[in-house]
Amino acid sequence: MDFDAVLERCDSFGCFQYIILLCFGIVNILSSMHYYSQILITFTPEHWCYHMKLANASFDEIRAIYAQTPSPHCTLLDDIVDGMPIVAEVGQCQQWIYEYERGYRTITTELNWVCDDAFQSAVGQSLYFVGSVTGTMFFGFLADKVGRLPAMLCTTLSGALGDFLTSFANNLPTFALFRFISGLSTDTLFYLMYIMVFEYLSSRKRTLGLNLITGLFYFTGLVFTPWLALWSGSWRLYLYIASMPALIVFVFPFLICESAQWLITTQRYERAVKCLKRVAKINKREVKDEVFEEFVAYYQKKAGDEHKLVATKDTFWGMFRTPRLRKFTIIIVLKFIIISLALDVISRNMEGMGTSPFLLFSATSVVYIFSGCSIILLQNRIGRKGMAFSTLLLSAVIVATTGFLIATLDTEQHAITLAIMVGLGRYGVVISYEAEAQYASEFIPTSVRGRAMANIHVAGFAFTSLSSYVIYLGHFFKPLPSICISILLLLGAMLCLALPETLNQKLPQTLKDGEEFARHQRWYYFPCFDRKQQQKDAEICN
Repeated sequence: MDFDAVLERCDSFGCFQYIILLCFGIVNILSSMHYYSQILITFTPEHWCYHMKLANASFDEIRAIYAQTPSPHCTLLDDIVDGMPIVAEVGQCQQWIYEYERGYRTITTELNWVCDDAFQSAVGQSLYFVGSVTGTMFFGFLADKVGRLPAMLCTTLSGALGDFLTSFANNLPTFALFRFISGLSTDTLFYLMYIMVFEYLSSRKRTLGLNLITGLFYFTGLVFTPWLALWSGSWRLYLYIASMPALIVFVFPFLICESAQWLITTQRYERAVKCLKRVAKINKREVKDEVFEEFVAYYQKKAGDEHKLVATKDTFWGMFRTPRLRKFTIIIVLKFIIISLALDVISRNMEGMGTSPFLLFSATSVVYIFSGCSIILLQNRIGRKGMAFSTLLLSAVIVATTGFLIATLDTEQHAITLAIMVGLGRYGVVISYEAEAQYASEFIPTSVRGRAMANIHVAGFAFTSLSSYVIYLGHFFKPLPSICISILLLLGAMLCLALPETLNQKLPQTLKDGEEFARHQRWYYFPCFDRKQQQKDAEICN
């Protein structure tokens, strides 16, 4: 009797699953607040060099005067005569006038990281992503060594500590160091909890549970985060407030238990049975001891039969030793790089769209609800592969269209049109990202799922550090970031065709299972176009 069969006896969608989904929802809120704080604390408002004759001028008057200079934001003025600026021949700006968004101060405005010093915030952001790469590798390794739950607790608290310490930074070295610490938990606090929820839900409820919770709770965090920042009035106070809710994870060990699948793969059978009995108790199910004895005997026999294989190959790098698994692993890594970079660029590239970046970010975050509902409605019908392919292709078209509109329209006059296109672009890429997370989790064998997902996320975040440079391309040609991202998304869609479908398939638990997984499938197989095969797969899986 395997894990899925025992989980059904204990109930795969009962009270315990509701509790763990609630914990996952809390983690979604923490994750969204943590990740996008990187944007909010380094936001650069419109600014101009200070001149004493402009001390009492309105922003419209200041904007009109500096519009006559070659570099409005960084031009030092000698004098202003009848509304005409006289540019200073020597010297640089030492003081600036900022048009604050509802009085909100960022570290950029507080330390004047603009013009020639604009690179300093970029350095801090780079260290944040270096921390995310380091933390993903470390906590992914920790998840497969000591367990998903303790690793998730540690990574959540490290991120909160980094945000808290950042609120005391007064210069670039301390800011970069504390952002590195903060970056250690980026995404790992999300995907480690994602794996735990994934492993305690049946395949029939997995799409509904994971995507409904992500859509609702991640959306909640995204919508309220910009307004929390504006309400706080200062990046320091915002980080201080945002770091406090992470302390709630101390309650998690009393509500949920360790991943039973991980305990089985590490041959901790007694703890696995204890966890499953707890699941049955919370779900008010009576499961006889004979069921658990048969369950343990099944995996002990399987472990004995595959002892040599497990001892030598069940590592992440073992996924590269066999031809099919190697090909699929490389494709998954490339796809995650593309989707992660695209999501970060689209989510951060909110300036210069004719409206407040805070309002635009908050308003377009509603797509997380729609994306979650879209996945719930479609993914079990068209399959994981079909969902990934279609959304990436759709996203490529939307983002390319957005770039065309940016190049041809006046942003001030067509702010609503651009906001709609930005929202549609986020919608498509968010669906791709969430669908990819489930797709990869189902395909990767249980024995290396923590390490594999960690390393895949490492690759994604390593390339996400390039997002600032992709956005910077807009200084040369405004729609260039959209063009680059649309090309990458199109490439990602093509890569999907080389992956197998996981819908209604018996998911692999070891590397041997992974190599043989879905060997009968063709590259053009989509369940929605082959109902007979889909029914056969469902019967085999059940």
